[in-house]
Amino acid sequence: MQFQNKTAISTGAASGMGLCLAQNWAAEGGNVLMCDINMEVLNEKVAEINARGAGRAVGMYCDVRDYAQVCAARDKAVEEFGSIDLMCNFAGGTAVRMCKVDHAQYPEFPDVPIEVFDWGLDVNLRAQLYFAHAVMKQMREQKSGLIINIGSITGEEGDGYGVEYGTAKSGAMYGLTKSIAKAGAKYGVRCVCVSPGPVLTRAAMANMKTLLGRAAEPQEIIDLVLYLASDKGQFINGTNILIDGGRNAMNRG
Repeated sequence: MQFQNKTAISTGAASGMGLCLAQNWAAEGGNVLMCDINMEVLNEKVAEINARGAGRAVGMYCDVRDYAQVCAARDKAVEEFGSIDLMCNFAGGTAVRMCKVDHAQYPEFPDVPIEVFDWGLDVNLRAQLYFAHAVMKQMREQKSGLIINIGSITGEEGDGYGVEYGTAKSGAMYGLTKSIAKAGAKYGVRCVCVSPGPVLTRAAMANMKTLLGRAAEPQEIIDLVLYLASDKGQFINGTNILIDGGRNAMNRG
C-alpha cells in the first residue's frame, strides 16, 4: 500500500497504459482521477477498480486539447482527494492512425491534411504542457509532486509520414521535461519523461523489432512509472528514460 493517501491523475485512462496505471495505483492504496473522452468504457473501468476496495477511482470526461477541461480535471482531483502527487500524461497517439487517414488517398507527408497534424500536436505535446501548467499550481502549494510525460521511441527515430508524432514526442522527451523540471525544482516538483518502444496495447506493436525480440507488456512500462513515483525514485528528475527493449541501439540502416 505504498501509495495510500496519494493521488494520481491519469489521462487516456479508459484503456492501455493509462488504465494500467490507474489499476496499479489504486491497488497500492492510492486515489486516482481517470480522464478520458470515452465515458461509457471509463465508467466501467472506474467501477471495476472501486469494487476491489483498495484505493478509490473517480472518472471524468476530459478532452486534453481544451485547457479549461484540463483545469477542471485538476480541480476535481483536489476536491475529491485533497492533493495531486502524480500526473501521468498517457493520452496520445499517431494522428494519421487516430484520425483514420486513408494512406491511398494521402500517400505522403505533404498530402496529409494539415488539420490532422494540428490534432496530433495538440494531443501529444500541447496537452502535456497544459497538464503540467495546470497541476503545477497545486504542486507548488503542496511543495511536492511528480509529472510524468510520455514520449516514444519515435521521438528518437522520426517518422517520415506521421511527422507530427515524432516531433511532438521529441519535444516532450527533452525540451518540455527539462523545462518543467527546472520550473518545479524549488518547490520539490519533479518531471520525468518515460519513452516506450513498442508496447502491446495494440497487436500491431508486436511487428516492431527490438534487440530483445519482442514488444513490452503495458505492465512493464507502468512498473517504471511506479518506481519513479515511489520513495526509491526520488532522485530522478529532468530526464528522459527510454524503455524500448534496445530498439534505439539497433542499426536503422
